[in-house]
Amino acid sequence: MYENLITDPGLKGHILAVTNRNLCSRPFAEQIRRVCWFHPAALILREKDLPDAEYGELAKEVMKICREYQVPFIAHSFMETARQLGADTIHLPLWRLREASGTGLLDGFKTIGVSVHSVEEALEAAALGASYLTAGHIYATDCKKGLPPRGTGFLRAVCEAVDIPVYGIGGIRLDEAQIKEVLGCGAAGGCIMSGMMGI
Repeated sequence: MYENLITDPGLKGHILAVTNRNLCSRPFAEQIRRVCWFHPAALILREKDLPDAEYGELAKEVMKICREYQVPFIAHSFMETARQLGADTIHLPLWRLREASGTGLLDGFKTIGVSVHSVEEALEAAALGASYLTAGHIYATDCKKGLPPRGTGFLRAVCEAVDIPVYGIGGIRLDEAQIKEVLGCGAAGGCIMSGMMGI
């Protein structure tokens, strides 16, 4: 169905799909099935504007689809809700990792992803126990209109500064050449939101 977007199956394992239900033109559950059929390395349910209870209900549905397609599920921001649902991976903004560090709020999570926007933030996140980082934004993107991208030099610098996997984020498309460029910076892969929500 979508092989023409990425013809090298090895590259799919370097893509983290990131959700944004506001970008979907079809029912969200149907879109999640399309994403899972593509089989990215993992899916981050990023609907952080929702109240806890609504996020929890949506996460239950998405986790079920992810299990069906054997795509790893990553919760975003809602630590207690994620724990109650049995999610063992959480993605956090750095400020939330700072607040949660040493409090027991992160107990039970095997993997903790953190968003960073500088080398200094990357070093801090790694020191606070992050398992992997997303660093951006790398390319120009409508999600950050008017903000110049940090570029591949920034991504390379973050990758060189830490010993944990780094994924580029921001303006990354379902484009083999671009994903290879991201990998060439030393990154573990790239995060794709708009492309995945329109796949």
